[in-house]
Amino acid sequence: MSYKAVIFDMDGTILDTLDDLTGSINHALRLHGFPERRRNEVRSFLGNGMVQLVHLSVPEGSSKESEEAVLAEHARYYPLHSCDLTRPYAGIVGLLEQLKSDGIKTAVVSNKSDSNVRSLVLRFFDGLFDVSIGSTKEFARKPAADMVDLALDRLGVTNAEAVYIGDSEVDLQTAANAHLPMITVTWGFRDREFLQDHGAGVLASSPEEVLQLIRDAKVDH
Repeated sequence: MSYKAVIFDMDGTILDTLDDLTGSINHALRLHGFPERRRNEVRSFLGNGMVQLVHLSVPEGSSKESEEAVLAEHARYYPLHSCDLTRPYAGIVGLLEQLKSDGIKTAVVSNKSDSNVRSLVLRFFDGLFDVSIGSTKEFARKPAADMVDLALDRLGVTNAEAVYIGDSEVDLQTAANAHLPMITVTWGFRDREFLQDHGAGVLASSPEEVLQLIRDAKVDH
């Protein structure tokens, strides 16, 4: 069976957002007198949205008020600097263009705020996604299946006709919860061994490999 749709995660899958996220969280931490975090620390904190990123970044035992202040500053600062260093991973734009040419629908589903997702898609992938969905208060964040189910509905396909592409343990659980097959990419925010330890079955090391797997439709549920 050939797939009719592909659902992508954003951070670590189609966009390398790590440096801008690190810069933003460190700006917010610095402003409130907290020590900065190393790039690799921030990398390990990503995947569950802005609130969890801030929670893991502030020192353990920080007050709720301090954490909320860091969150507010990060939420203000990041949209202003989300494109400073962020770029699509090599080959991603070509992959999306080829999927479009092949008549395969595409969506991006992210735990980033919906406004940030839409802004980044417009900046880097204008016209290449049929559906873009980010975090809102209306739907539970990944790994809940809610946003993925919404994407499937908007794409007009069933989970038997789609495949999920992501780079983290959050994505692996999301795909499982949404009953979707998954291709796990190895160029993102988690290492190959970590992904395999968390149950990744089909891994791809390049967008070209992702395209071939989609065309071959050899990904199992």
